[in-house]
Amino acid sequence: MQVILLENIKKLGAIGEKVTVSDGYGRNFLLKNKKALIANKKNIELFEKQKSEINKKNEIEKNKAKEIYNIIHKAELEIQKEAMENGQLYGSISIKEVIALVKAHKNVETSAEKIEIKGQIKTTGISKIYINLHADVQAVINLNVKPKVE
Repeated sequence: MQVILLENIKKLGAIGEKVTVSDGYGRNFLLKNKKALIANKKNIELFEKQKSEINKKNEIEKNKAKEIYNIIHKAELEIQKEAMENGQLYGSISIKEVIALVKAHKNVETSAEKIEIKGQIKTTGISKIYINLHADVQAVINLNVKPKVE
């Protein structure tokens, strides 16, 4: 399926690019979330008319993302979890816990699809968490996992 991107999408392309994606990804994600249009003659003409408006909207979103980036980038957040003596956690850190921590400590709303954790956090210590605020803006948070002391 060929689509025209209406916003920058990491690892796929920039605004206005015509890209080929799988039918399922195109229908169920890109078209459903209004991130792309099917690449036909009518939609190409429509996109050309609205190109400046779409670019302006993207620039506004990018500026908002940069403001949030300035607040949370390189932040050190701390969480206490029950752990064994060797530092192994009983379970792992979930994305919901990360969202709650960011909200509580930095007063920033984020969603699960923006958070990227490389592997699972199953031990105490400092781990890096990546937050994709925009296709061009990615913040890094250091999460310090400490054992819960009773």
